[in-house]
Amino acid sequence: MKNATLITTSTSLEGYQITKQLGLVRGITVRSRSIVGNLAGGFMTLFGGRSTIYTQLCEKAREEALLLMIEHAEEIGANAIIAMRYDANEVMSGLTEVLAYGTAVVVEEHK
Repeated sequence: MKNATLITTSTSLEGYQITKQLGLVRGITVRSRSIVGNLAGGFMTLFGGRSTIYTQLCEKAREEALLLMIEHAEEIGANAIIAMRYDANEVMSGLTEVLAYGTAVVVEEHK
């Protein structure tokens, strides 16, 4: 990340004016669970409680997808992303796709 890219789930940024919309940007990552992760996760489902292994896997995948989306936005000249969302799908057993997407824009601070 070259500069701090502003990101919001809203369609506007308070204190900023959108001067140009550059279109859709996205970051996609596909992650698989390890055998150890599958075993540990399986035990957690038997005994209940929070599955920290799966939580960490999901968080890492979201972070990677977010960074890839920011990289895409910066490549096309954006300094902000609005209407940002996450989506996740199981591609096949044990393989999950995480998508971060939003609208790349150029913003200027209100004067």
